[in-house]
Amino acid sequence: MADNQARMGRGKKVTIILILLLLVLTAGVYAYGVYYFSNHFLPGSVVNGCNCSYMTEEETEELLASQVKVYVLAVETRNNGRESLTASQVGLSYVPDGSVKQRMLEQNRFLWFLAFDQSETYEMTVKTDYDPEKTAAAVDGLKCMQPENRTEPTDACLSDNGTEYVILPEEEGCAPDRDKVLELVETAVETGRQTIRLEDENCYVRPEIFRDDEVLLRQCEQLNRMTAAVITYDFADRTERIGREQIKSWLKTDENQDYVPDRELVGAYVDELADIYDTRGGMHEFLTYDNREITVSGGDYGWEIDRAAETAELCQAISEGRIEVREPVYRQTAASRDVMDIGYTYVEIDLTNQVLVYYQDGIVTVNTFIVSGNPNYYGCATPTGCYEVTAMESPRKVEGEGYPEEYVTYWMEFRERTGIHDAPWREQFGGSLYLTEGSAGSVSMPYDQAELLYSCVDIGTPVVIYE
Repeated sequence: MADNQARMGRGKKVTIILILLLLVLTAGVYAYGVYYFSNHFLPGSVVNGCNCSYMTEEETEELLASQVKVYVLAVETRNNGRESLTASQVGLSYVPDGSVKQRMLEQNRFLWFLAFDQSETYEMTVKTDYDPEKTAAAVDGLKCMQPENRTEPTDACLSDNGTEYVILPEEEGCAPDRDKVLELVETAVETGRQTIRLEDENCYVRPEIFRDDEVLLRQCEQLNRMTAAVITYDFADRTERIGREQIKSWLKTDENQDYVPDRELVGAYVDELADIYDTRGGMHEFLTYDNREITVSGGDYGWEIDRAAETAELCQAISEGRIEVREPVYRQTAASRDVMDIGYTYVEIDLTNQVLVYYQDGIVTVNTFIVSGNPNYYGCATPTGCYEVTAMESPRKVEGEGYPEEYVTYWMEFRERTGIHDAPWREQFGGSLYLTEGSAGSVSMPYDQAELLYSCVDIGTPVVIYE
């Protein structure tokens, strides 16, 4: 009995000792675990997708560094193109910054024994560094950056198809903007992005003008309106037509980018018209009463276009896109717009033969001898050229330097202080009387013929005088 009790006492002691040893061993294991996981990651630790269980700070950073070395940036280009840049191309390297150590210290190492059947994921911003020169060279080496693979964009523009102006749409092209691409790549490398899409990031050179551009639409409307104009000048027996091609060459843009007629070019055209069709003071082909074809020059009779006013009117007609037959704005008009602008009603004076003939609608109404100005006295010869009756008076006092004052009944002036009139002091007309008894420049004629002529002519009746 005593022996049994002794054996039981020894068993209890052994049991207690074993329990104490187990507790000491457990405490040791626990303490060791706390110590161990103060510089190792707990089981189930995943850092940036890498299993870092039981790894030290150095081992983890080596793993992260190796991860950086295999970094590849996918570069997606227009038209489904795809290229890549590697870590070595951009000089990418891992830079320890204490983040791993900090994560390790933040883990609950005192509960390490609970981590074996669970996991902990850590997402860290890995600090890296890249080589700007290598990165720039890598970007310049992309296929999409090579000249042979670039297509520059084109702006929307106006085009003349021969009938009308149309807007040709812009072309996007395929020309990456080098500075924008480089900036995007650098940002992606710094932040660890793995894919960039150049088009989504607006990294292509874009056209400056698009098909819906307000100015372009307005200009297209203006050009089509103005080039649709058709202007025909009516010069009776001749016409001049201004059409699309000519108008196109006269258009320019103003300070508001609107198309307008160029006044200088339009004015030059009006000058050409005037040079061709103005007859005032110019050469007049003339068939005399005795069927001689002569050329009469000088005088102030004839057509004269008002160049400034007509330029303004023509510009306005073009701006409005008119289709019209027009007559120019004239500063002075004549009897007829035909080449023979004198028409068929006029006074004809032949100084050599001292004859005056008046035609009424082509029919001789007055035919008489005259006495004209004395050419032997300076300034007294009757001027040659084409004129028109500018004033009519009855009666009228006439005078001239060196000549006595006289009164006439019928006065038809064609030049200042020079006109056609009766001469009650004369009994004879014609012949060579004008060489000795000629006037100071006016033309005298028998009373009855002067009376008849005065009753027929009007202000504006042409007077043709020649030798």
